Amino acid sequence: MAGIPQIITFGWVPEFARGFVRDIRPRWACEEVGQPYEAVLIADAKSPEHRRLQPFGQVPAYRDGALEMFESGAIVLHICEKAGKLVPTDPVARARAIQWLTAALNSVEPWVMALAVNDLFEADQPWSEMRHGKVVADLDGRLRDLEEALGDRRWLEGDVFTVGDLMMVSVLGGLRNTATLERFPRLASYVARGEARPAHRKAIADHFATFDRPAAA
Repeated sequence: MAGIPQIITFGWVPEFARGFVRDIRPRWACEEVGQPYEAVLIADAKSPEHRRLQPFGQVPAYRDGALEMFESGAIVLHICEKAGKLVPTDPVARARAIQWLTAALNSVEPWVMALAVNDLFEADQPWSEMRHGKVVADLDGRLRDLEEALGDRRWLEGDVFTVGDLMMVSVLGGLRNTATLERFPRLASYVARGEARPAHRKAIADHFATFDRPAAA
């Protein structure tokens, strides 16, 4: 599909990773703003060819004409700003939406990932069980702060869903299949609202559909 943006991502991942790969984020952004895109599926993110797009050997990467990008937050922000959607035009509201996008990636996601690393990727290490309690306590502290900041609002800044909510819901979605969000009912409801959006449902469906097709070499 020439002339439309490309999201470069894996054509296959193990079952435990399905639903969590970060290509979901730009897919969701494209669906929210009505931007068609092409998914380019790869088998090896560490290849020299892919590293020219993504120097750290990760996914997603992104092409939009002459523009080549990596980092899901930057890609999502570009998609939304280009479309003029999910990023408020008022300068103060715009700054606050980008603030929440950055907070999702910098102030919440490292603690979400610490739990996944400890309990999944390093579960066979001798320190994993001993470290579990500290990892959970640190994550709970961040989630408690976020839930207090959210309060009783529908979205982080009130009634309007922004790019900040898209990224925050995406990050908190990494806690799916754990009991963590059950301890924070307002956050659990917030994530459920975000994931119930038609654009998110379409993005998730298309993400899973990639695994029915062979990846490029």
